[in-house]
Amino acid sequence: MKVATAAAASALASPYVHAQSRKFAGITLRVNGYGGLYDDALKKSVVAPLEEKYGLKVQFNAGMTASDLVKLIANKNNPPYDLFQADSSYMVELLKANIIEEIEVTEVANIKRILPGFREFGEYGVPYSVASVVPVYNSKYIKQPLTSYSDIARPDLAGRAVIPTADTIASSLYILGIAEENGGSISDLEPAFKILAAAKPNIVALAQSNVAEVQMFQGEEAYAGIFWDGRAHELRTKGVPIVTVVPPKGVYATTSYFNIIKGVKYPEAAYAFAEQLLSDQGMLGLPEALRYGVTTDVKLPDNLSNDLLFNSAERNKLKKTIDWEKLNETRSARIERINKIVRS
Repeated sequence: MKVATAAAASALASPYVHAQSRKFAGITLRVNGYGGLYDDALKKSVVAPLEEKYGLKVQFNAGMTASDLVKLIANKNNPPYDLFQADSSYMVELLKANIIEEIEVTEVANIKRILPGFREFGEYGVPYSVASVVPVYNSKYIKQPLTSYSDIARPDLAGRAVIPTADTIASSLYILGIAEENGGSISDLEPAFKILAAAKPNIVALAQSNVAEVQMFQGEEAYAGIFWDGRAHELRTKGVPIVTVVPPKGVYATTSYFNIIKGVKYPEAAYAFAEQLLSDQGMLGLPEALRYGVTTDVKLPDNLSNDLLFNSAERNKLKKTIDWEKLNETRSARIERINKIVRS
């Protein structure tokens, strides 16, 4: 009788456990995407495990964040997304639009694993990746190592440096870096503009895109410049001896966040997404694919640790705190000034 009872209990429990494990079956969360390897990495490390465990599906719609944000705000009463990923500068706009929910540790336990300094907007948004704008150089041609953002003006780089176009977040970050290296601040960028003017003879091009800058380094049209740390790693995998510089006075970076849109139909599914995103498996997806930095206490395998810029407590302290709202306020004037200096 005991055996029969146990068997019956097992038979009853099995469907129940299966039902619990598929509790989000039939639900699809919609999210804006960045496209390419980036989205593929998140699908592998976050979406696939969620679908296997819970039956939850996530639909990525790749596009430009700026236009996706406009679409989201314009349709806030019937939002086209359930989750929205955005870098630090766009978080300011999301908060102004009052369109995202706070996410607390009581809802997503892995939030407690986020490292100090990586959650810049209080309880809003789940930071999951960090990308740094740094000086880089080709060691085949540049024998005296670059050490700072300001080194872009060194005379030995004449006609061999490339920088991003003025309208990019990368440009905002390196200008701020140069300013603060030379006694300026977010409120006083004049020192940076002086350095940029001195660097003008060095600048062979303003890169219209990351792909364009990669191609310039590959084709040896440029030997040095300002670039994303993840893209510098990409160049090294392609055989280009690009060195990533870690400026000792601080590194300027932007963090990527996933946000839950207000009034989301399936909040528990959204919390499950955030929980998996911050798990070890979820956190290592992007570093493994693109070498962007992590935001939690996840243990980094040696092969990743050696490649990531923020790979220790000491390195993490170099990440500069940025007033994103103030940086956004001066964007138009900054773009105009940079273009006037470089293009005139």
